[in-house]
Amino acid sequence: MKKERSYHTKYILIFASLLIFTILNLVLGSIILPIGDIFNAFTGGDAPRVVSDILFSLRIPKAITALLAGAALSVCGLQMQTLFRNPLADPYILGISSGAGLGVAIFLMGFSAFGITIPSTLFSNIGIAASAWIGAFSVTLLILLVSSRLKDNISLLIFGIMLGSVIGAIISLLQYFSASNDLKIFVMWTMGSFSVLSPIKIWIMFILIVIGFALSVFNIKDLNALLMGEAYAKSLGVNMESTRRRILIATTLLAGSVTAFCGPIGFIGIAVPHIARLVFRNADHKVLLPATAFLGASIMIFADTVAQLPGHSGVIPINTVSALIGVPVILFIILKSRFI
Repeated sequence: MKKERSYHTKYILIFASLLIFTILNLVLGSIILPIGDIFNAFTGGDAPRVVSDILFSLRIPKAITALLAGAALSVCGLQMQTLFRNPLADPYILGISSGAGLGVAIFLMGFSAFGITIPSTLFSNIGIAASAWIGAFSVTLLILLVSSRLKDNISLLIFGIMLGSVIGAIISLLQYFSASNDLKIFVMWTMGSFSVLSPIKIWIMFILIVIGFALSVFNIKDLNALLMGEAYAKSLGVNMESTRRRILIATTLLAGSVTAFCGPIGFIGIAVPHIARLVFRNADHKVLLPATAFLGASIMIFADTVAQLPGHSGVIPINTVSALIGVPVILFIILKSRFI
């Protein structure tokens, strides 16, 4: 009873931090919006037109995207770390990010190599998201086909890492032969951004992530069994092939959606599950999975607020800020973990 009360208190604190960081994200930016005007804009009161335009056209869509991305990547990282029993596993360890990157690289730089010009910015934005999704899905499909022939999770991990290395080499080759403008667009995509999504893209991303979350919740029992190792999980009747398949599909829906629409965002997926474990002192995924999701959303919205450089016209790439948050946590894991 005392432990449950402690969990409730911690969840309340996480929700409070999430609310505070979200409000700060809406207030702060190149133009600082008064909280009173924001409240009036939400309630239909007398708010300046410019405040409503900035709020509903820019900041709210960006905040929603950041919240979804943080939660999705964190839950993804939690499942990967449990599946492979590796504290440094992240959502992209099996090459999903590399597959998305290859799709975008072919779309942006492969076409130009054959003299094909992308006609408009609108088509380019749609094409980038679609090509990233196709690339991520193709890699997942290949891994699913191969996983049935692999005897354990370590073999699957090695295959994913090698596949990512091969894809990275192909991307480097495309970069070498690409036009400077196409290369610049690709590099900007790899830095990550939450500020380019239209409402329809946010809805698509939301639906895919919700499906990924639902599948992740369905995986909780098997994830708990995997905490004691693959052999122990099998002794409890866990079908490892089916479990791997479900986790891979959930990972693709979560990490693939974020990568397709926002670019590859690093470190959050590694760091947040460990922060959740430190906060809750519990390995049960019934506790960890929702805690990781809310912590991830909270940390990502905070990172996006910092990236906005409040009071300045420029912005920092989100990957820069996420690295500053994630790297200290990863170093702590390396120094403290007995498994490394």
